[in-house]
Amino acid sequence: MTAARTRYSAVAILFHWAIAALIVLNIWIGWRMGALKGLAQFDLFQLHKSIGVTVLLLSVLRLGWRLLHPAPAWPVSMAPLERRAAGTVHWLLYAIMIALPLTGWVIVSASLYNLPTMLFKTVPWPHLSLVHDLPMAARKTIGDRFVVVHEWLAWSLLASAALHVAAAFKHHFWNRDDVMMRMIPHLRRRGSPVSPES
Repeated sequence: MTAARTRYSAVAILFHWAIAALIVLNIWIGWRMGALKGLAQFDLFQLHKSIGVTVLLLSVLRLGWRLLHPAPAWPVSMAPLERRAAGTVHWLLYAIMIALPLTGWVIVSASLYNLPTMLFKTVPWPHLSLVHDLPMAARKTIGDRFVVVHEWLAWSLLASAALHVAAAFKHHFWNRDDVMMRMIPHLRRRGSPVSPES
């Protein structure tokens, strides 16, 4: 098998690490916002929204790329159950990466403050009219509920990502195969056979 068949493409790798970095930054910002007041909180909230929309757009593009470009082969040493578990976690991460910013968009659209969203203080981003055009009472109910869902998804993303990272380290240091190398540029562990992904 060629190296191109045993690792992700440069585009997929770029999507992976860019989205991962933005998510980590935005979760930190989300926690930090609660400790601030006034203009400082407003500015950080706008940055949080800007990064969230960026993650949403990049995640949709990444999903499209993934559907058009199959993942590289798994090592033959991986049991079928382990492959299915890895696939399940991967698709779960895709789902949460898209659902998390979508719920944030609903929260902003339902907010009674009617604050506009300017992506990185430059590009206007619209409210969801399906939510924003509802009566105030309905918007408040939706906003309150989606805040809970948004926070739950953030914790779910952290848990899923931790499992994902732990599995990568397990493969690298325990199994000593090429699984982690598939997503790290310019690195390759020699001698690991591969088979088509099941």
